[in-house]
Amino acid sequence: MGDPAGIGPEITVGALNKKELYDVANPVVIGHGDMLEKMLPVMKADLTINRITTVDEAMFEYGTIDVIHLDNLNVAEVKMGTVQAQCGKAAFEYIRHAVQLANDKKVDALATTPINKESLKAAEVPYIGHTEMLADLTKTEDPLTMFEVHSMRIFFLTRHLSLKDAIDQMTKERVHDYLLRCDKALEKLGVKERRFAVAGLNPHSGENGLFGREEMDEITPGIELAKKDGINAVGPVPADSVFHHALNGRYDAVLSLYHDQGHIAAKMTDFERTISITNGLPFLRTSVDHGTAFDIAGKGIASTVSMEECIKLAAKYAPHFVTA
Repeated sequence: MGDPAGIGPEITVGALNKKELYDVANPVVIGHGDMLEKMLPVMKADLTINRITTVDEAMFEYGTIDVIHLDNLNVAEVKMGTVQAQCGKAAFEYIRHAVQLANDKKVDALATTPINKESLKAAEVPYIGHTEMLADLTKTEDPLTMFEVHSMRIFFLTRHLSLKDAIDQMTKERVHDYLLRCDKALEKLGVKERRFAVAGLNPHSGENGLFGREEMDEITPGIELAKKDGINAVGPVPADSVFHHALNGRYDAVLSLYHDQGHIAAKMTDFERTISITNGLPFLRTSVDHGTAFDIAGKGIASTVSMEECIKLAAKYAPHFVTA
């Protein structure tokens, strides 16, 4: 359900007010039944909240939201759109419980809603976000993030670093390793043909050293090492065209070199339908790619499109996901 003071509860209710989601998935919420019930009139949803303790008790029927109710929240004291320790603690406990269900094979995938870093800190939860929590709770090293929007998939060679520090990590060894990992990730998702393009760093991918040597010295050698290991990869392809080609089917995925390079491409394509998949975990996890939106939380105006797409994408890949 995410942070109770954010838009997580309302977009959960709004998404599960769409019958088509029940045509592709059996959704069950991990959260607080009273908080979801509070959002029913906000979202103008004529639904029933079914509080349960195990997945086996779920009805999985449109018109009813099955929620594994964790009684860990004083709903009367929740102030929408504000940082609160009880909300950070509750959000973490929802995630921890969901991970346990996934590890026990009680659910096929997790679709996560936003949590708030400041609320986690106020609750003294020792994680900065979902990825760090999931990595630690599952003992996974360096989870691999992938965005999917329409027909385009994007992986990221580096994440939250300054651009200067990110460039320092663009070594041939890292490019090689990540292409191997990206190929394995798509294989686990059931993608048979896997054609990769690596984005260029400099304008026109450096023009053979005219605009920078990173492509010549590190990126191209890394691609060549991956090709020797059987990876179908090309590049570096200039970043001003590679995402367009991927969107139009030339490549099955793009390896973006730094955070904003891939984020801008995905969100300009369709902000609300950009969904994040965390690869490398022992289960499938999809996530909305937006925050708790404290400024509009509880007002019923947050779009539910990203949450709907998040659930649909989990349902799309769950039957093909390989855990071994």
